[in-house]
Amino acid sequence: MKTEIETIPGETPGIAYELIVHRLAGAEPRAPRVYIQSALHADERPGVAAMHYLIPMLEKAEAEGRLLGSVTLVPHANPIGAAQHLYGDHMGRFSTGTRTNFNRDFPVPDAAGIRRLDAASSAVFAERRLKSRLLELADGCPIVLDLHCDDEGVQYIYAPEQLWPEMADLAACLDCEAALLWDSGSDRAFEEAVFEEMLARAPEGDLPGHCVTTVELRGQNDVDATLGRKDAEGLYRFLQGRGVVAADAKPQPELRKDFVGKRIRHVEMVLAPVGGTILFHVAPGERVEAGQVVAEIIVSPGREAGTVAVPAPQAGFVLTRRIRRFIRMGDNLLKIIGDQPAVASRKGALED
Repeated sequence: MKTEIETIPGETPGIAYELIVHRLAGAEPRAPRVYIQSALHADERPGVAAMHYLIPMLEKAEAEGRLLGSVTLVPHANPIGAAQHLYGDHMGRFSTGTRTNFNRDFPVPDAAGIRRLDAASSAVFAERRLKSRLLELADGCPIVLDLHCDDEGVQYIYAPEQLWPEMADLAACLDCEAALLWDSGSDRAFEEAVFEEMLARAPEGDLPGHCVTTVELRGQNDVDATLGRKDAEGLYRFLQGRGVVAADAKPQPELRKDFVGKRIRHVEMVLAPVGGTILFHVAPGERVEAGQVVAEIIVSPGREAGTVAVPAPQAGFVLTRRIRRFIRMGDNLLKIIGDQPAVASRKGALED
């Protein structure tokens, strides 16, 4: 494995960021190339833990000649966000300089199929140059995995409808409980930008063997050795199944019997009707019925009628919930994958 340290100049004198890139060489030129990154939202750490255990596994495979496809790994994909702390709290989701989500506004091809990236010397904010560089590193790889996590949640993935159910092998290997399928991107997240570039390069939009996804590795606090090893082993099994690593005699995993795969328009973003302290009545992974109380919000402690009940807008599967227990009116409280397309009032299928 070769490790490169790239420098991203900051916007002011004396400031620069290091992007660490690991490259492993495959023995078979025709095998799929792979790009995996983690911590694009710098305060999301389960992916980093998975990478910690995956990298030695891939190094061993490379040394033994079992690594067939070349692999590029970026375990800390956002050194800018990693450095952002305010009064002791880590602010890794949004740039404090521009207020932009680090996983939004990636460059995508225009109507003519041309994508305009910012060069390392471009006179733009560092985060824009970082985003362009991450896309460059992923270019030409039919398998691109962006490792994230939610607040509190089950294991799930996002997948372009065009690549489903072929990508169900990844969900099975990672023991995912759900997949959200999307057919068009509007937020220009990393996953969407990569897929748009794949389509621009593909004749007639034909993408056999491709996999591009945001992997949600449960919740922010689900970071320990056991889970990190499990996720690394799941990723390794997936790479074996895709011919990136030489396969062994073990059978490939199958999807869970209770797996939930729905289009993203089925996601209900349940909003807090008032501000206060949250008392959840349901946890991620549970099923709910329409009208069932999923949470109460304490607005007047100890008083009669001091809480406001929050009902489920429809029957479905609880995907995630808020990790902090104090909430503002209008904030996202939890996500439910509805049995039917979403009916609740909300801005969109995904939060900012």
